[in-house]
Amino acid sequence: MIHLGNVMAVVINLIVKNGLMEVIDMLVLNNSQKDAINFIHGIGIVVAVPGSGKTTVMTHRIGNLIKHGVAPESILGLTFTRNAVQSMRDKLKPILNEVAVRVNLSTIHSFCHTMLRNEGKAFDIIYGKEQIKFIRNVMKQLRIKDISIGVILREISLSKNNLILIDEFRGLYEGDIVMLKIGDIYEKYELEKSKKQVMDFDDLLVETYKLLRDNEEIRQKYVSTHIMVDEFQDTNPLQMEIIKLLIDDGVNSSFWVCGDDWQSIYSFQGASVGNILLFKDRFSNTQEFIFNMNYRSTPQILKACQNLIQYNQRKINKTLETDNDNGDEVILLECSTEEDEGVQLVNEVKDLISRKGNDYKDIAILYRANFQSRVIEEAFSENNIPYHVENGLNFYTRFEIKVLLDYLRVIYNPETEEGTEALISILNVPNRYISKKLTLEFEEYAVRHVISLYEALKKMPVKVPYLYKNIKELRQFLDGLMIEAQSMPPADLITLLRESLDYDRFITDEDIPSLDDSKIENINQLILSAARYNSIADFLNYTETFKDKAVNDKDGISLMTIHKAKGLEFPIVFVIGLVDGILPIRKSGDIEEERRIAFVAISRAMKMLYLSYFQTYCGTVYEKSRFIDEILRTDGVINGSNNGGNNGSENS
Repeated sequence: MIHLGNVMAVVINLIVKNGLMEVIDMLVLNNSQKDAINFIHGIGIVVAVPGSGKTTVMTHRIGNLIKHGVAPESILGLTFTRNAVQSMRDKLKPILNEVAVRVNLSTIHSFCHTMLRNEGKAFDIIYGKEQIKFIRNVMKQLRIKDISIGVILREISLSKNNLILIDEFRGLYEGDIVMLKIGDIYEKYELEKSKKQVMDFDDLLVETYKLLRDNEEIRQKYVSTHIMVDEFQDTNPLQMEIIKLLIDDGVNSSFWVCGDDWQSIYSFQGASVGNILLFKDRFSNTQEFIFNMNYRSTPQILKACQNLIQYNQRKINKTLETDNDNGDEVILLECSTEEDEGVQLVNEVKDLISRKGNDYKDIAILYRANFQSRVIEEAFSENNIPYHVENGLNFYTRFEIKVLLDYLRVIYNPETEEGTEALISILNVPNRYISKKLTLEFEEYAVRHVISLYEALKKMPVKVPYLYKNIKELRQFLDGLMIEAQSMPPADLITLLRESLDYDRFITDEDIPSLDDSKIENINQLILSAARYNSIADFLNYTETFKDKAVNDKDGISLMTIHKAKGLEFPIVFVIGLVDGILPIRKSGDIEEERRIAFVAISRAMKMLYLSYFQTYCGTVYEKSRFIDEILRTDGVINGSNNGGNNGSENS
């Protein structure tokens, strides 16, 4: 029996072998896309607007290279996430069938890891808590206590990704006491890792760079005839240097990258928009392919995108074009407070679902920082609107929130099962050096004597003096809070906990600083939420509702930060909290990157785009974001016939 799938595989192979790919291209690809695919030798850069099909083009170019006799093994395709690698493999399968697995597709980190292993490097990788513990031990040896571990990790990582080694680091920060201390930690950290034969993820890149730079024989083993890099705007200087060392400069080779400078939003991870902006200056005889045609959005949405990005000075000029039908104008929601913003979003969503026939999964709510989700989650939950927080936790299950709620559960009633579970979770928050073994002994003591775990903390003998002291202080602390709770509302109790535990320092000490994810702001939001309740019981009962399926419904509305939305698209997008101080964020020193972040947000929308802002937040008056007026200006134009035809490839 002949299966249809087998027939299709044979047909695809015949198409590739007999040079008929161009026939298919004529049906699904536009001229700019075909030109980029048919570029075989030399240096080329694709600068692509959102929704223009650049990843599809990259996979088709791989197929075209193989059709022209290039061995699959001599093609190296690099990108930045495992999901992107898998997506590319999936798109290659129908083009190349079994040949697809022979193409070298990899993340840059995975490529470096494999190369180091192949060259006999013996090492273990440390990351996460293990890396934090390693840094803490280094700080202990140097007797340095007054710097956040997260800040140290960030500065070391940024230095490595910018090729700033220890001696240069010290020279850059001469006279800066804090940074010079970080320099001491940096030096000791590298020394200790070398002794113990461990590397962090940045070391994979650094060591690969050194090996390729210093050993020509090894470099020649890894030089690739055809190198392709996706999302090139996200490369950092170190990655750029590694890629340059892998390039084959022969006449029958190629170096081909694709990206969009307008979507460069990862400088906090070391990415440099200069890599794409200066590409033609760094590589002579570069052929540039501009993808202006957007297959995702309506002309009205693209006009808003073009209006906004035109205010950036450092950019590659492109003009957003589309053949898509006209759609609705961008809608602006003016709100009095962040709570009013939640109410207005609920009203709009109800209208979109009941009157306009949309599905919940068609809608995305995008925000600059994670703390903004709280008000929206509460508004949706109270109105039975299903949602999920994409690639993240809903507000009340985030670590820094859950810990404080567990303290409240213990304070409310430590004798219940919930109180016992909460007590176990807070025993070492902050760290009181109570081991799992000792915790288990307390639990067994409680069972034997038919008492609660809280009573066991008071009655079980503890022989180690410092542990006895720590447990006694915890009991006294909790006993005092139970007395306070008789007359103190939950918001004030949380504030007291925050101050007594030096909680802000605790939750940020190991955290790499991020403008997107402020744990401090999350605590501020928790206090605002608790302020509506007079009793701990009522507030805790309210937070329990967020464990329901409705708030984790994958068919519900998607809530996410703008950074997590990159590469995604939705028929309907709400971009919320558009005020100066949030977007653009107050702490950012780069207004152009903030504008690119806003651009990424609004360019996720396919059919409808909502913008919203509030006049006051936490009682403080805020100005409407400057980006709103830039987006909604009336003098911009979008090129395109707007006749509803769509003769290009689907967006990647």
